[in-house]
Amino acid sequence: MKQTTINAIRILSCEAIQKANSGHPGLPLGAAPIVYALWQNFLKFNNKDLKWDDRDRFVLSAGHGSALNYSLLYLYGLGLTIDDLKNFRQLDSRTPGHPEYGHTPGIETSTGPLGQGIATAVGMAAAEAHLAAKFNREGFPVVDHFTYALVGDGCLEEGISYEACSFAGANELGKLIVFYDKNDITIEGNIDITFNEDVATRFKAQGWQVLVVDLVNHPDNVLLISNAIKKAQRETKKPSLIICKTKIGYGSPLEGSQKCHGSPLGEENLQKTKEKLGWTMPPFEVPEEVLRHTAAAGRRGRKREREWKFMFTEYEKRYPELARLYKRAMRRDIYDVKADEELFSFDKPMATRQTSEKILQRVAALVPDLVGGSADLAPSNLTAMKDTDKVKFGDFSPKNYAGRNLHYGIREHAMAAIANGIALHGGLRVYCSTFFSFSDYCKNAIRMSALMDLPVIYLFTHDSIGVGEDGPTHEPVEQLVGLRSIPNLKVFRPADGKETAAAWVEALTGKGPTVLVLSRQSLPQYEESGLKALKGGYILDDCKGTPDVLLIATGSETELCVKAKKELEKEKINARVVSMPCFELFERQSEKYKESVLPSSIKARVCVEAASPYSWYKYATDEGEIISMTTFGVSGPAPQLFEKFGFTVQNVVDKAKKVLGK
Repeated sequence: MKQTTINAIRILSCEAIQKANSGHPGLPLGAAPIVYALWQNFLKFNNKDLKWDDRDRFVLSAGHGSALNYSLLYLYGLGLTIDDLKNFRQLDSRTPGHPEYGHTPGIETSTGPLGQGIATAVGMAAAEAHLAAKFNREGFPVVDHFTYALVGDGCLEEGISYEACSFAGANELGKLIVFYDKNDITIEGNIDITFNEDVATRFKAQGWQVLVVDLVNHPDNVLLISNAIKKAQRETKKPSLIICKTKIGYGSPLEGSQKCHGSPLGEENLQKTKEKLGWTMPPFEVPEEVLRHTAAAGRRGRKREREWKFMFTEYEKRYPELARLYKRAMRRDIYDVKADEELFSFDKPMATRQTSEKILQRVAALVPDLVGGSADLAPSNLTAMKDTDKVKFGDFSPKNYAGRNLHYGIREHAMAAIANGIALHGGLRVYCSTFFSFSDYCKNAIRMSALMDLPVIYLFTHDSIGVGEDGPTHEPVEQLVGLRSIPNLKVFRPADGKETAAAWVEALTGKGPTVLVLSRQSLPQYEESGLKALKGGYILDDCKGTPDVLLIATGSETELCVKAKKELEKEKINARVVSMPCFELFERQSEKYKESVLPSSIKARVCVEAASPYSWYKYATDEGEIISMTTFGVSGPAPQLFEKFGFTVQNVVDKAKKVLGK
C-alpha cells in the first residue's frame, strides 16, 4: 500500500495540473516519497482539529509544487475534496496556484516567492523554542513539536535562505527539519552553471546536521527517508537538512528535464506516466485501500491530541497561572494598552524613535507575549526591551530560549520572514526593526505579511534626509510610497510621541501588519495629538472660521506646517494644519469624516513630506502644491539638507500664498 499511496500522490497532482493546463508536475513526481514518509509516519496533526496548538508545522517552501500539497491535504483528510483538486488553479477555488494561508485549510503559510517558506519555517521553529522554554515544566511538554519544510534548488539559491539558515544554526533550532528536493533542475535547465556549490558543507558550516538520502538509485525508498527523519529528530542541538537526491518528473517521459518543471505533462505523457507507475484508476480516483491507509495517520493524530489535552488538564491543576497565560497567548487575546496613560505622556522634544523606545518599554511590560528585535541596530533603532526590577526580558539564545529580545543579525530579509513565521506559529506578538532605507531588503517579506494579514510590527527608523551625514544611501526617499502601495499594510509616520503611541496601539490591537516610520531628529510634542491619530488623519491645529488653505503633512514636516500657519495668520490668511500619520486608516474613515478634515471646497492645499510626492497627488488636488523629494538626498548636516531641499517654514508659507494666488 505504501507504493500505491506514493503513486496516488503523484498521479492526483499531475491530473490536477493537466486539467488546469497549468502548473508544476516535476516536483510532485520526484518528491512524493519524501512527503509520504513524513505524513504517513511522522507528521503530528489532527485532521479534525487543524489548529491544534501542538501540531507539527509543514511548510512547502517550493510553493510552485502546490498540487503536491493539495493531494496530501485530500488524501490525509484535512478538508480538501476531489472537486477541489479538479478545480486546481481556477478562479475562486480552494486550490490556488501557490499555497495561500487562510484560504486553503491545512496550509500553514503562503509560499511561492522562493526562499520565503524556509525563512518563515525558521520563525516557526524559533517560536516553538521560545514558548517551550516559557511554558514547559518537567513532565508537562505543553509545547513540543517539529517544523518541517520542503525546499528545492531555487529556495537555496535565494539569498534569504542563507540568512535564515545562518540564524537557525546560530540559535541551535534543533526542531527544524528541512528536506532538500535536490533534483538539480530549474526553469532554465540543469543547475550546474548557476548553483554548483557544496550545499552540504555550506549547511554544516552554518551549524546544521546534514543527512543524505539517495532516491535516484533507490526510488521510493521510504525506509531511507524514515531513518533520516528519526536521526534528525534525535539531534536536538542542530537543525537538520536532509538532502534527498531525486529525479524531477520521476516516472514520466520527461523525467530529468526542465520541460516538466513548470508545464503540464500533456495527455499523452500523463498516460505514459500512469503506465510506467502501474496506475489503472480512472481520473481523480484512488483505491479505497489508499484512503484507509492514510486514515491511520489521522487516527494517530487524534489520539495524540487527546493525550495532549489530558496532560494539559493536569498542567492546569499544577500550574494554573502558566496555563492561564498560555491559553491567553494562543487565543491572541488583546491587551488594552491604550488604557495606560503613560504611553501618551511626553513633555519635551524627542525623536520618534526615542518616544517609540519609551512606549516599547511600557507595552513590553503589559504584553507578556511580545518578542522582537533588530537587524543588529538596536542601539540606533532603540528597540531593545530593557530589564527592570519587575520584568526580566533577556536575550533569545540557545542558553535562554525564553529571552524576548531577538537578535536577528544583519539579515533584514530573513528577519522579516522569520517574524512572519513567529506570527504564524501563534502565541506571540512580534516586531522587527532596521533603518528605513533598508526596508527595501525586507520588502518581499513585508508583502507576505500583508498578503497573510499577519500582525507583524515593523519599526523603521532614520526616516528621511534628516539622517544627514550618512548621505543618500541611508536617506530614504521612495520607501514611503512603496510601502503605502502594498494592500492591507498600515504605514504610520508619526509627528510626535502621542501619535507614536497611537501607532503602537493600532499595531498591537488592530488587524494586519503595521509599519512605524520613525525619526532620528527631535520633534516637538503637540497638545492636540494622541488617539486621534487612529483616524489616520485629523485636524491638529485649526483656524478660526473657514480655512483659506490646508497644510497637510506627516512626521517631522508637521512642525513646518504648524509654524507656517502662525506666519500666515500674520498676513490674515487662515490655515488649517492636518496631520496625516497613516493614509490607510484615513481612507477607511467615513466620507463625512474625511470631508470634515479635508473639505472638498478648499482647493488651496500644500502637502509636505520629505519623500517622494507620489503619495500626495490625491490630497493635493490639481490646484495644490507638494513640497517633497524628487531626487536622492546628499550628505551633510540635517538642517542644511532640509533647507537645501525646500523643507523650511518660509517655503511652506510661499507655497501657500502661491496656491492662493497671492
